[in-house]
Amino acid sequence: MARTITIAAAQTGPVISRNWRDAVPNTCQTILKAAAQGANVVCFSELFMTPFFPSQLTSDYEQYFMDVEDPAAEEIFEAAADVHIALIFPFGEKNHRHFYNSCLVMDDKGHKLGIYRKTHIPAILPSDKPGGSGSYEKFYFSPGHEFPVFNLGGARVGIQICYDRKFPEGSRLLSLQGAEIIFMPICAATYGESRERGSTWEIPLQARAYENGVFVVAVNRSGDEQGRQHIGRSMIIDPLGAKILGEASATDPEILIKTIDLENAVKAQTSLPWWRDRRPELYKNLST
Repeated sequence: MARTITIAAAQTGPVISRNWRDAVPNTCQTILKAAAQGANVVCFSELFMTPFFPSQLTSDYEQYFMDVEDPAAEEIFEAAADVHIALIFPFGEKNHRHFYNSCLVMDDKGHKLGIYRKTHIPAILPSDKPGGSGSYEKFYFSPGHEFPVFNLGGARVGIQICYDRKFPEGSRLLSLQGAEIIFMPICAATYGESRERGSTWEIPLQARAYENGVFVVAVNRSGDEQGRQHIGRSMIIDPLGAKILGEASATDPEILIKTIDLENAVKAQTSLPWWRDRRPELYKNLST
């Protein structure tokens, strides 16, 4: 019996304003558009409401972070609840004295189910390659320590944010807890990836799907943001890893809509019996 869910991957474009509140109206409009196209859940790209500020060093960084209880943020959550769409909401989180690269998960009734905090925090020095300026995330974000799985209307979902996708362990932990979909909000630019098919952009995404028998929903930013060339190409990948079910533009904002059958994740995990043949007792050194 089919268990279908319609996913909206909201690929966003360049951001100029440093005040995340300026992005609230467009965010609400994108949510309404996704719901009008029949989506049950919408996922945005990493830190999508601000410029990708970690590409530079600045002491004036608190303006890029939000408290999820902020009334302006509540406007977004209310917009999603009003049209009964679940929300995967990436944001710069201010939590007391800590700052995180985070993702809030909210169900279609407006209940906040929890927050995933990015666990792998990169520091990639500026490069002479065109299209980006490196990443100083370690100067801004504390790392997360947990891998929660959320129930969204019968779908078991986990989150991995951008650099997390390069490490197989996080996705495996989520799948071991029963995740059927792993949402991956990303902000990748051409200095670290390529727009070309067969590049290091889609390889880790397809690998995480194949290794774990899960759908992978990768949501990226697109366009030129003050010289930083984002690669776009948001995509939804099937649980066998070989098939890209849908792919967005390499250059423009887009809402990628795709209906998937969660039973295909069950089939993938039984046709490729990783769970039966795993030997975790042999892998203890991986924790060192």
